[in-house]
Amino acid sequence: MQQAARELDKLIYEEISERRATGRRGEDILSLLLDASDEDGNTLSDLQIRDEVMTLLFAGHDTTTSTISFMFYELARHPAIARRLRDEQDELLRRDPDGSAAPTAEQLTSGELTELEMVLDETLRKYPPAWVGPRRAIESFEFAGHTVPARAFVNYCSWASHHLPDVFPDPEAFRPERFTPEAKAALPKGAYVPFGGGSRTCIGMRFGQLEVRTIATLLLSRFSLSLPDDFELQIRQMPTISPKDGLPMHVHARPTVSATAEPAAA
Repeated sequence: MQQAARELDKLIYEEISERRATGRRGEDILSLLLDASDEDGNTLSDLQIRDEVMTLLFAGHDTTTSTISFMFYELARHPAIARRLRDEQDELLRRDPDGSAAPTAEQLTSGELTELEMVLDETLRKYPPAWVGPRRAIESFEFAGHTVPARAFVNYCSWASHHLPDVFPDPEAFRPERFTPEAKAALPKGAYVPFGGGSRTCIGMRFGQLEVRTIATLLLSRFSLSLPDDFELQIRQMPTISPKDGLPMHVHARPTVSATAEPAAA
């Protein structure tokens, strides 16, 4: 792990150095970080930029790709749910000339795509990428017959809480209807924590959700994905959960929908 970290650091620092030396920029986060300054004109150091890039690689990329992988794994196993998502797209989304979906930012952030929201929530329930998280006790307290001393480190496990059968009946089943607005509001506090909870909820939650919604919407509008007959999912647990040996899939072009078709009235 230390060797891998050194190799990744070398890659990042070389890119930072090359961009500083040449002035090369692009439409990317690294360019924004290199040019960012505060009100006094102070810029970020190489170490600070490295830390931001590293955080985005794992918190903003690895978790997203994991969630997308598990989502399409389940959609391939549940074609009726995939059809509901496509029907929702056909009803609500505008199409580009090539037939791909062209959702607006408002549609992706407002919850208007209700089928997509439920599928996303159920994917994060069954496969929370950040499946364990650290906290520290502010003061001593009793929990389940145990005394937890003040300032002790305590880990919560969203994988465990998301699979409690008394909260989520038949927890291994993929059921997006668990997350209708009414059902979601009725969940016990702390039962569903894919991004942690309390004041330490993941700062990138909205960013990650928007990434998944965008990627899922564009893929669904263009392709149908199916699993090889002999594929069996195995899960890797560190650092985030993901398909252990990748996710091989057959990719089929989706029949085009008329780009001029107007979405149905809300």
